Amino acid sequence: MQRSTGKGNRRRAAGLVAFASAMAIGVGAGVAWAAVTDNIHPTANNTGTCHNDPDGGDGRVTCRTDNATVTYYMDSSGEYELETPDRDAVRSTMTNDYAPTDLTISYDSSPTFSGSAETDIIYQEGSTNLSDSSDGVTWCNDAVDGSSYGCDQQYVRIRGNGHYTRGLSCHETGHAIGLLHGAQASPALSNTNTALGCMVTPVSSGTGLGSNNRDNINSVF
Repeated sequence: MQRSTGKGNRRRAAGLVAFASAMAIGVGAGVAWAAVTDNIHPTANNTGTCHNDPDGGDGRVTCRTDNATVTYYMDSSGEYELETPDRDAVRSTMTNDYAPTDLTISYDSSPTFSGSAETDIIYQEGSTNLSDSSDGVTWCNDAVDGSSYGCDQQYVRIRGNGHYTRGLSCHETGHAIGLLHGAQASPALSNTNTALGCMVTPVSSGTGLGSNNRDNINSVF
């Protein structure tokens, strides 16, 4: 995969400066950057280093996708195969939530699991290594060498039997992109603050990305 050039970080920093300046002179100044809080890794309240987790068991959210071109695959056979409603939920969030951002989203029907051009997000349906209190988990299996936050390939695993909704798919995809819960944002918010869009915890079935998450994604990518 193409590695990050750092341009996104410079753009993000410029956006944050512009946002702070606009807030200082008041609302109604025509601000493009309208995020309520910075909730894309890394933040002042979430500085952990991205690491490889072989099975999704540790629950740490310390990574973000390594570039703006995001490919994804939904398991189509075996233990973690997504059924039709699950696939529809993923397509819904990719089409309605993430494709309208500055990310370039595409489905990879012939996924790659190793090397320099891995498929970015692999979706699974199942409960392996999910805690009793969790409906889904996102983890990295290929942290980018030399980067404190980038991941080349991430997995999303969500329980079946109706748990695979647009809202939860949006939430776990957000973690793969790099979005965080409210407590990890800067300034920190309640995890239930509606400004977090689908990154609220818990998330309702039809909740979309929301403007705060969109603006944070666009500021980086």
